[in-house]
Amino acid sequence: CAVFGKLIAVFQCECDASLNVFVVKDNRLHPTHHHTGAAHSRLGLKPPNVVKARFHTVGGLKKGAAVKSAGVVVGRVDAIQFDDESYQARVHLALQTRYVFPKDSSLKILTSGLLGEQYVGIQAGAEEKNLAAGDQIGSTQSAVVLENLISQFLYSKAADEPQSAKGTSK
Repeated sequence: CAVFGKLIAVFQCECDASLNVFVVKDNRLHPTHHHTGAAHSRLGLKPPNVVKARFHTVGGLKKGAAVKSAGVVVGRVDAIQFDDESYQARVHLALQTRYVFPKDSSLKILTSGLLGEQYVGIQAGAEEKNLAAGDQIGSTQSAVVLENLISQFLYSKAADEPQSAKGTSK
């Protein structure tokens, strides 16, 4: 990606492990890409700890979504890819280096409110060793897909109806 103009500022956001770069073009301040990982080290900043996880389904989870623990943002989703060998989604999470979590921590894909944005919730485990950059979190719970819940509910209701209510009386 070519950046035209003059580099004006680089901000490392402590609240979500992101790196924001701004340039001046046409006398206006323009943000470039939202960066994590390698961009930090190129600029001499401390990069976030990127850990990995696999999920059966990620629903509407997007790159840049929050990673929260106890309701507090502790990182961001850095990448989401499809693994064509396991047929699962591989998710990379960029966690702020000031937060450490035990290796046996677990992840859930959650939704803010009934129809809100999806995010990753991290529940701290009890192991003494902590997660390090590149580690894989094994305990995950996939996203709940609202459409699937509605279909299951409707299907179970249809199966529960008495035969006479279905119009099969003799």
